[in-house]
Amino acid sequence: MSIETIRPAHTDAPEEAAVAALGDEEIFAAHRGGKLSVASTVPLASKRDLSIAYTPGVAQVSRAIAAEPELARTLTWAERLVVVVSDGTAVLGLGDIGPSASLPVMEGKSALFKAFGDLDSIPLVLNTTDVDEIVETLVRLRPSFGAVNLEDVSAPRCFELEEKLIEALDCPVMHDDQHGTAVVVLAALTGAAKVTDRELGELRVVVSGAGAAGIAVAEILQAAGIDDVVLLDSRGVINRERADIAADPASKKAQLAARSNPRGVAGGPGEALLGADVFIGVSSSRLDEEHLKLMNHSAIVFALSNPDPEVLPEVASKYAAVVATGRSDFPNQINNVLAFPGIFRGALDAGARRITPAMKLAAANAIAGLAGDKLSADYIVPSPLDPRVAPAVSAAVAAAVEAE
Repeated sequence: MSIETIRPAHTDAPEEAAVAALGDEEIFAAHRGGKLSVASTVPLASKRDLSIAYTPGVAQVSRAIAAEPELARTLTWAERLVVVVSDGTAVLGLGDIGPSASLPVMEGKSALFKAFGDLDSIPLVLNTTDVDEIVETLVRLRPSFGAVNLEDVSAPRCFELEEKLIEALDCPVMHDDQHGTAVVVLAALTGAAKVTDRELGELRVVVSGAGAAGIAVAEILQAAGIDDVVLLDSRGVINRERADIAADPASKKAQLAARSNPRGVAGGPGEALLGADVFIGVSSSRLDEEHLKLMNHSAIVFALSNPDPEVLPEVASKYAAVVATGRSDFPNQINNVLAFPGIFRGALDAGARRITPAMKLAAANAIAGLAGDKLSADYIVPSPLDPRVAPAVSAAVAAAVEAE
């Protein structure tokens, strides 16, 4: 199969043009007053309705829960409620903009949980960046929710925060910037490998960005059987001999260096991409067109930085057989919304207390499988708006819980 026969081309042009034409007036009008509201699930039109929903009837329910705490799982919304938690330190591509400025993003995330996973969700933006204070806050709030979606917390603090919350809470916890991204990247790469007639295990992959998303991507690719994964950060290729990594053997990067880069590649992007099959960008670094020429025939390029990809699709497609971005105005959008609603829904449906690697792999396989007969260079994962996605991911995750 030649590059010419599978080179990406723009599709859904009217929809992409509409997205590109968005103006400030329309955007700000949609956000005025926030994007969320609370609606009652019971009627409140009569005194009888009030007596059932509130006093005196509600006291009966409270007495029952006090006597048998497990009843809170079915008699309140708590165990089906996802809290979207952020400290505003790594919001989109905007950086550390603080909790208040992050709230519109978290409201949007909660709206996506409802629209795609039929899960109630509320945003919690916290006015602290202290990991232990965040953990303590959520431990104290635990009776009010059933799962935690961490969002836009800066690295390396996000690793410590997720680990501590998983230990402290008896409910599903996932940092979506890490694991949601990783799940969808694996799903997309599974499709791209099929389009280019490759097996996942034979791919040479370069990941640009060794923060939360980059490390999670590397780890899930290795769990899926891809051994040759090389990571780049702002100082170049991550390997065991690099002075700053060798000096801090307990760091996340040192741990990753010990189990990645099997060929001992050193240097910068040029050395990393020489003979590579796949480039995955999850940083703000730009990818030089000259470096694309060093990649293997029928290369795969995922330029996922938002809003500005590491390399524009029209440039990448000169050399790559399959190109993806994180944007909705280009083909092959790699978007976390393909993963997180179904992952949380499946975990909660199955009564899971943890989100495990097996559940993430199951989610990735479910997403990849939905491309089906439509699989092509322009369609390696389904659209985020495809109504099949969340139910398929949820069912796969729930089955993985049962199998563990």
